[in-house]
Amino acid sequence: MNNKLLALVGIIIVIVILVIALPSKKSDEATLGVSDYRNISYEIDGEDIKLTNGKAETEAAPGSVSKISTELYSGNEARADLNNDGKEDIVFLLFQDGGGTGTFYYVAAALSSGDSYKGTNAILLGDRIAPQTTEIRDGKIIINYADRKPDESFSEQPSVGVSKYLKIEGSKLVEIK
Repeated sequence: MNNKLLALVGIIIVIVILVIALPSKKSDEATLGVSDYRNISYEIDGEDIKLTNGKAETEAAPGSVSKISTELYSGNEARADLNNDGKEDIVFLLFQDGGGTGTFYYVAAALSSGDSYKGTNAILLGDRIAPQTTEIRDGKIIINYADRKPDESFSEQPSVGVSKYLKIEGSKLVEIK
């Protein structure tokens, strides 16, 4: 009797471990739709940059050993219908490092077309800024970040609050002046 009880307890433990360790199909399907924007192209300074898992690396110049790395800035995404098509779009930050001292931050959007996304152009926020929040209110995108005063060195910590307002016009991201 003890052997049967021990075997039953062992089987239950194995089942519990498998249920916890194996991801559910439902959670994988939910993640696929959300993460798709990490694998499309965005236009930065007139150049199409194709992200793969939220990252890209391109030559600084044709044949150059130097690389420009582009990456999604995690945790600053906002979701809403930006182009009034009834589908949820995503706005987020990208940062680019060309190997020098600068780290350039951009805002871009991924417009939903049902089961996939199309990337917009990216708009420069600044060099070595300190991103704060990304919000969407009444169809307007609001990017809050800290920057430096015009006469301050880049060695100074960003301390000036800035809010940049943007919107989608057609399939293009534009700044609201």
